[in-house]
Amino acid sequence: MTQTPQDYVQDHTAQVPAAKPALTGVRNFRDVGGLPAAGGRRVRPGVLFRSGHLAHATAEDAAFLGGLGLHTVFDFRNAADIRLEGPDVALPGVRNLNIPLSDPADGAGFWKMVREGDLPTLRELLADGKAAGRMTASYRHTIRSRTAEHSRLLTTLADGSSPALLHCSAGKDRAGLSIAVILLALGVDRDAIEADYLESAARHHRYKVWRTSTAEDAMSPEVMELLDPLFDARVEYLAAAYAAIEEMWGGVEGYLRQGLGMDAATRERLHDRLLTG
Repeated sequence: MTQTPQDYVQDHTAQVPAAKPALTGVRNFRDVGGLPAAGGRRVRPGVLFRSGHLAHATAEDAAFLGGLGLHTVFDFRNAADIRLEGPDVALPGVRNLNIPLSDPADGAGFWKMVREGDLPTLRELLADGKAAGRMTASYRHTIRSRTAEHSRLLTTLADGSSPALLHCSAGKDRAGLSIAVILLALGVDRDAIEADYLESAARHHRYKVWRTSTAEDAMSPEVMELLDPLFDARVEYLAAAYAAIEEMWGGVEGYLRQGLGMDAATRERLHDRLLTG
């Protein structure tokens, strides 16, 4: 049975909030605190949060987020995402740092098709495992090509930009991979990383699918089934990222040192900032 992050922190309830906030305009929010790390340590509660975008945050959502003591919000969306969804709500005293993890033109036509394409087009492009294949390819590509961005993220966190909230659009792929990279650098157990990642698959966490198509079958069960792999969090997606690390750098240590240029001093600072014990 797949464990949840709560399974890993059940003996540390004094440190981890017992209930999650009922945010209405922000999806997929959670505190990553409590996950087990190297040397018997754990991720410090209240220093590393993840979510979907903040563009639709209500006043009550903003008040809650503003009370977290955040130093930085890391926004991994690109310019096209921000035009479509809107900029994040402003949180007083919190720095917003935009680090796009995909080119503004990358996939623009594809996502336009997702919103507007008719059923035959969707079948042609997404059926027979093509949608899931696109996702695994995207995870591999992000790990291989976005080393500068992930290096900047780790260095910025090590230099004191926490507590931090990391998000993209859905909080699943770009933010999910970035959280995974941070947790790998902290020596978090891969089972715990996977459990946290898979929380994004829960229906109440998922990005709300919307379609501008006016066809009668625009939101039909078949269309939703074809789109499902794009909005799901699956073990094979994360596994594709790990495989890319193994293939290019021979493992996590090589990835951190050679791929991300992370020296021992930076890693120690990151551990001190984000781990307890």
